[in-house]
Amino acid sequence: MYVEPFQLRHRTLGQILDATIARVPNSDAVVYVDRDFRRTWAEFGRDVDVLAKGLMALGVQKGEKVAVWSANVPFWISLMFATARIGAVLLTVNTSYRESEVAYLLKQSECENLVTMDGFRDHDYLQTINTLIPELRLRPREHMHSATFPHLRRVIFLGMEKHRGMYSIPEIQSLAVMTSDEAYESRKNSVSPDDVVNMQYTSGTTGFPKGVMLTHSNIGNNGYWIGYHQGFSEKDRICLPVPLFHCFGCVLGVMAAVNHGAALIVLEGFNPVQVMTSVEEERCTALYGVPTMFISVLEHRLFSRFDFSSLRTGIMAGSVCPEPLMRRVMEQMNMREITNVYGLTESSPGMTQTHVDEEFKRRVSTVGRAMPGVEVRVGDPESCEEMPRGEPGEVLCRGYNVMKGYYNMPEATAAAISPEGWLHSGDVGIMDEEGYLVITGRIKDMIIRGGENIYPREVEEFVSGLEGVMDIQVVGAPSEKYGEEVAAFIIPRPGADIAPEDVRDFCRGRIAWHKIPRHVFIVEGFPLTASGKVKKFELRRMAAERIAEETKRTQA
Repeated sequence: MYVEPFQLRHRTLGQILDATIARVPNSDAVVYVDRDFRRTWAEFGRDVDVLAKGLMALGVQKGEKVAVWSANVPFWISLMFATARIGAVLLTVNTSYRESEVAYLLKQSECENLVTMDGFRDHDYLQTINTLIPELRLRPREHMHSATFPHLRRVIFLGMEKHRGMYSIPEIQSLAVMTSDEAYESRKNSVSPDDVVNMQYTSGTTGFPKGVMLTHSNIGNNGYWIGYHQGFSEKDRICLPVPLFHCFGCVLGVMAAVNHGAALIVLEGFNPVQVMTSVEEERCTALYGVPTMFISVLEHRLFSRFDFSSLRTGIMAGSVCPEPLMRRVMEQMNMREITNVYGLTESSPGMTQTHVDEEFKRRVSTVGRAMPGVEVRVGDPESCEEMPRGEPGEVLCRGYNVMKGYYNMPEATAAAISPEGWLHSGDVGIMDEEGYLVITGRIKDMIIRGGENIYPREVEEFVSGLEGVMDIQVVGAPSEKYGEEVAAFIIPRPGADIAPEDVRDFCRGRIAWHKIPRHVFIVEGFPLTASGKVKKFELRRMAAERIAEETKRTQA
């Protein structure tokens, strides 16, 4: 395979979009199968320009934050590029956030603009916003002022409907005529590739969420290489059921497509039947998802009725990808060129990726090698000194993809990035002599049983080979004797009858005795984040509670 030499593309998101529009104006850009929404790249570009001019007319200034709290509805992606065109910062909000989390984000980010939809799943966003900002019902929207959020100036509804105190999309579009072409060009020309264009808040599982500041150069270049390693061109059609608020959606998905002119077949939210329908009807060549999404598709009772012959590649990422699952996806869904990406929000997000034509074993058992322009090493968590190949350590990276920092958190930024520029991932990994990386777990997820270090990924990979196991997650459970013991949560396949002792019998004599799960819990599902990642901290809590209950019963 010819590998293109790395060259930093010093372009804004708007300039990347312009190049694609000029090259493939009449190719599909954004499509929703479940509604009448289809845009070519030329049409998408016009949507972006009208929205950008309307935002300027509304008074949105360069550097202002525009928070978007919404599922993957039409105009989300248009907003992403409209804000980029005018030098504003798109602040993506987790769709599962509740009142206190949204309040924290708006305050900490000093956000000037909030864009939202009516609600998602069981959460009424409009009710939450009116509770947080009662002034919306009391003051004219052009003079909106919030006592709780002094920086907030505008609230926008990401749709056609009108709501009190908010601007609608049609109203903003109608304001576009008030911004001259000259003023618009001047604003676009003032934007630099080194400007912050995107802010995403980390999950906050280890403290308050932090706003990761990413530049045009960060996500523009990362998106290019993500698509390059999948062999993308304007002939590709990407089924995108992952949330756009996450880097998986807006960088690995949107930026990979825009860089290479591929079509985006977008789903408002994940639904296995809608995924299969979209793939079949639009002849998608790529599919993205986290492991739990692929399992939901493969195990669906209607799976055999759909045609997956158009698929060839895609990405499984977001959490550790079990090797047996990767094999099933490649064989049963025709995704023989599926790739694996590893990274984190702070690294834009890709650090490593497998290539479509690499050896089969590499693509199913590793997360690939360092992406072009990025240095990746397994090092000592304290000194960042490189560990010998084959030895576990913290995964570190350095390069164009490292975030600008955490918003208004200089101490947290300094803790995350060493003076030499190494970004700490918090993940444990092992790198072989050829540079291929295997992620073995989180530093905080590592189980220490009586002084023995146990990496959950190793146990998960092994136990997944037991017949009847559909999915497994391993965590540390409290133990008075050893400090921690291995606990396994298992989702069985439909019709399978798995008992805890079956799991232990399967392990005995085949893996080290201290790695055998002391506690096995058979469950119907795992607690997930909005982006589909398993909440391991929640599983640890559940394990501790179940063990405590069991102890009480045996002592009674």
